[in-house]
Amino acid sequence: MRAGLIVSAGAATHPGLRRALNEDSHLASAPVFVVADGMGGHEAGERASARVIAEFSRFIGRSALELDDVRDAIASAREGVEELSTTGNGRAGTTLSGVVVASVDGMGYWLTVNIGDSRTYRYADGELEQITVDHSVVQELIESGELSPEDAATDRRRNIITRAIGASSTGDADYWLFPAEMGDRIMICSDGLTSELADGRILEILRSVADPQAAADALVDEAVTAGGRDNITVIIADAVSVASRPGTLLETDDTDIDMDTRPREAAGGIL
Repeated sequence: MRAGLIVSAGAATHPGLRRALNEDSHLASAPVFVVADGMGGHEAGERASARVIAEFSRFIGRSALELDDVRDAIASAREGVEELSTTGNGRAGTTLSGVVVASVDGMGYWLTVNIGDSRTYRYADGELEQITVDHSVVQELIESGELSPEDAATDRRRNIITRAIGASSTGDADYWLFPAEMGDRIMICSDGLTSELADGRILEILRSVADPQAAADALVDEAVTAGGRDNITVIIADAVSVASRPGTLLETDDTDIDMDTRPREAAGGIL
């Protein structure tokens, strides 16, 4: 039985120009395409993000996942990351964003997951859409009308997140399920990319670079050149075969300041 959605993917990561350690981790192997941006200092962030990726790595090779699979992986990862905080030297935590391949009546779907301020986008029909919504202080201020999106890009609080895996956060992940379409290009990234490149420039690269690995490399390279103030990780996942109805598969041809993600301090942890 063939998968309802087959993906061609590429991934790239770089510590940036101001950090000795890359606390980002990622997985780009079907059916899982996710990025985790760790935080906590003293290698806690690196270990936290790696722990989350390890939980999702056990799904490699499956044709599709269900929502309960993702929730179970996050729950296990949360336990492991909280253990790092109690046994290590830092307040370990990490973001998580990305997609897994799902199936509904034999048709291919994207199941998107997000917690924190790493992001997942979809490029389709020449348009770039941010699927996920940041769990961050500035996003809350935007939604309340207290801050404009333009001002948010330079606000000093833009690196403060309101939900995480670990770091004493109990906030839930958000999920979106939507049908895959031929030609979909999913981009998943840590905030080291979006803090350096505007959406317009990201769109230009996604539109002009066809190969997913080359596109991931180009985005990371340009973010480094633009300043590289944080760790930068990008995954590109292209839908190359999509079941349009049960049993039918359509296929394409193969052709400033040093910022870091950190939790918001509050009584009892992150709100």
